[in-house]
Order: sequence, then C-alpha cells, then structure tokens
Amino acid sequence: MTAELTALALAGLLQGVQFALFAIPANLQLGTGYTSSPRDRPPSRQLSVQAGRMQRALNNHFEGLILFTLAVVVVTLGNQSTAVTQYAAYTYLAARVLYVPAYAFGLRPWRSAIWAVGFFASLTMIVAALI
Repeated sequence: MTAELTALALAGLLQGVQFALFAIPANLQLGTGYTSSPRDRPPSRQLSVQAGRMQRALNNHFEGLILFTLAVVVVTLGNQSTAVTQYAAYTYLAARVLYVPAYAFGLRPWRSAIWAVGFFASLTMIVAALI
C-alpha cells in the first residue's frame, strides 16, 4: 500500500474516533429517544458547547476527506507518488489530528491555521501529481 493510501486509511479511522467523540456525549445529552428518532423536530435540549464543537469538527472532516480522497486517488491511479505527495499526505493527517483538540478547546486562530495546513496539503498532492 502506498503512503498516501495508508494516510487515507488512517484518516478514515480518525473519522471513526471523531464520530465516537461526538456521538457518545450527544446520546448522553439528548437521550437515545431523540438520537434514534428520525429527528423531524429539533431536540428539546441543546448540545453542550463541547459536543457541538465535536459535531462541527466531525462534519468538517467529512468535507476535508472529499478533497483528500480525490488527491489520493489522483496520485495513486496516476502512479505519481513522490516524496512530496507522501509528505503532503501525512501533513494532512497530522493537521486533522491536531484540528480535533484545536476545535474542542476553541483555539483561535490556530484551528483555522491547522485547517489551512490540511487543505493546502491536499491541493499540494493534486498539483504534484499534475507536474
């Protein structure tokens, strides 16, 4: 398996961890009656600040995974794996790992800076595969 595919697999596992970091507190706070319902109505209680942040971090990673997955596919199928793309893949993964606590603790402007590192790492992979 290429380094880029390994980073993608680890990013998928990170997504699972992030889901648990959100889902467990959300179920405790909102109750399984609401969380297992079709959620046709807003919950009767709000999520805590922390659980809300975990939900937003989870959703943000889903969005980031789209571009990163596209980058890994382009690099892998194009047989363009280089030290640059490998470094960028692990940079993306490291940024996503750091993003979770940065979001959880409301670290401004670091959360946005960390997000940007991951975003530009994905773009770097695509550009590197094209040249």
